[in-house]
Amino acid sequence: MTASAAGAGAAAEGSGKGSSAGSAPKFEARERTAMAASGAGGGKAPIGAAKSARKAHLSVSRVEPWSVMKFSFVISLVCFIILFVAVAVVYAILSGLGVFDALADMLTALTEGGEGEEVPIDPAGWFSPARVLGYTGLIGALNIILITALSTVGAMLYNLAADLVGGIDVTLTESE
Repeated sequence: MTASAAGAGAAAEGSGKGSSAGSAPKFEARERTAMAASGAGGGKAPIGAAKSARKAHLSVSRVEPWSVMKFSFVISLVCFIILFVAVAVVYAILSGLGVFDALADMLTALTEGGEGEEVPIDPAGWFSPARVLGYTGLIGALNIILITALSTVGAMLYNLAADLVGGIDVTLTESE
């Protein structure tokens, strides 16, 4: 076995379920490499043989909930910023085209009483920039809280399920 394969084997054995070091996801090595499994540790391959890609079969046995919470918070915050900017741009375009003024005029014409009765609604206030962007900010803040909480709970549920069934198997292949 070569020094790099021995180092990979020691790293894989030290990061199994029994290890408690670090907060990164822990992996269990099932097979070291295709070459190590075939017994071709340090010898040269025959001249006519083609190079085969090395593969490692790993299992994701645990995901740290704290890491998932931090990651999901940052991702949901970035999505909130994208949503807010997108709504502001769409609002500016629609307002520039006069869509909101036309909607307010149409709603005012539809709600006018025929006999002098006036219905107390203000359609122009519904489409004000403060109201539209305020609701966008409120929905975005709720999304940040919900996505972060649900991702963290999902990580905890994954850890419980992984203890029962062993986690998700992943095959990594080395590219040339």
